[in-house]
Amino acid sequence: MTQPEQDSGLALVSAPDGTILRIIRDDLGLPARLPSGTTLLHLMEKCSTVGALSFLRALNDRHAAFDWSLTMRIAGQPTPMHFAGTAEDGRLFIVAARTSSGLTRFSEELISINNDQANALRAALKDLSLQDRGEHLGDRRLYDDLSRVNNELANLQRAMVKTNVQLEKLNAHKNRILGMAAHDLRNPLGVILSYSEFLEAEVSELLNVEQREFLAVIKETSKFMLGMVTDILDVTAIEAGELKLDRQPTDLAHLLGRSVTLNRVLAARKDIAVELDPLPVLPVMAIDAGKIEQVLNNLLSNAAKFSHPGSRVHVRVTYSRDVVTMSVEDQGQGIPPGDLAKLFKPFGTASVRSTAGEQSTGLGLAIVRNLVEGHGGRIWLESEVGKGTTFFFTLPVVVSVQPGGTQHAKEPR
Repeated sequence: MTQPEQDSGLALVSAPDGTILRIIRDDLGLPARLPSGTTLLHLMEKCSTVGALSFLRALNDRHAAFDWSLTMRIAGQPTPMHFAGTAEDGRLFIVAARTSSGLTRFSEELISINNDQANALRAALKDLSLQDRGEHLGDRRLYDDLSRVNNELANLQRAMVKTNVQLEKLNAHKNRILGMAAHDLRNPLGVILSYSEFLEAEVSELLNVEQREFLAVIKETSKFMLGMVTDILDVTAIEAGELKLDRQPTDLAHLLGRSVTLNRVLAARKDIAVELDPLPVLPVMAIDAGKIEQVLNNLLSNAAKFSHPGSRVHVRVTYSRDVVTMSVEDQGQGIPPGDLAKLFKPFGTASVRSTAGEQSTGLGLAIVRNLVEGHGGRIWLESEVGKGTTFFFTLPVVVSVQPGGTQHAKEPR
């Protein structure tokens, strides 16, 4: 029977620094012979280098880590993977699979194989030790100690897998509750925002200064809450594997121009200029226009949010080798290196604060990453404290679309 792709995985042993010592199992198609000195980092996309270092540090510090989301390069393509591992006797045992559930099943299978091998070894050693009890008493005691440790380790591994299965079920239940709550909140919040905008436009002149301030607070708070509820719905859909991409032929240049125009008006309120460099000739691409516009709006609004008045935001696009690369560069505060690893995780925020007190849910970049990777692209950033930040993301050029045009985005890492 052909193994399901989501259950295919990788198991390896490495040194504490990530240098690969032995490949135990490879369903992913890595090179048959890796060059000497190859590390786990060499298998990663650039965007996951910091995350891979954090994963290795967690293994060395806590001796175990489960369900880390990292992006590998497999057959020349960025591939989101889920990682787990344990540390034992100065070695790291690392497993990876394409999905969280696949990681659990893959780990269980490896544990089963390991137990079968351990049982066979135990029986062989026992037979050997019984041949001459007197001469090999010390060996048998050593064997008993090793067997006891092996059994304890196997029991701990089974308990870990069982606990992770339970946590996965609880997480799915949490997502359902969050999804229902957010869905029920979105409509009334939309009504509050609409009425506050109506009052601001129609009766503002009849209100005194204090009443206008109250109305502005109601409007801005309801707008923030509505955005947060929408983000929560997106995150729960992504984690449940239910986020769909409606790929349709799209004029990317027109979409980009529309997004820049909208955000230019919003950024002008802070005296921040948004500039779009001349565009190359771009092909019509099969993308989910709404989702890519969501990516652009998030990156542009973040650039304005963390930039100072009088600064500029540059948007650039390049097209080569069937890949479109877009970048959003600001002249803001920059992001400290210690904050980079958590930026693309849900509710992950940097220590820097917005320049005008704008609020943030910490969900936007996590959603953006999944939308980009769902299109087969990747996203990363370069930042220098005091000089600014540049976000890059790529989209592979897909000009044809399957019948119906709808596909599920990849399960999150």
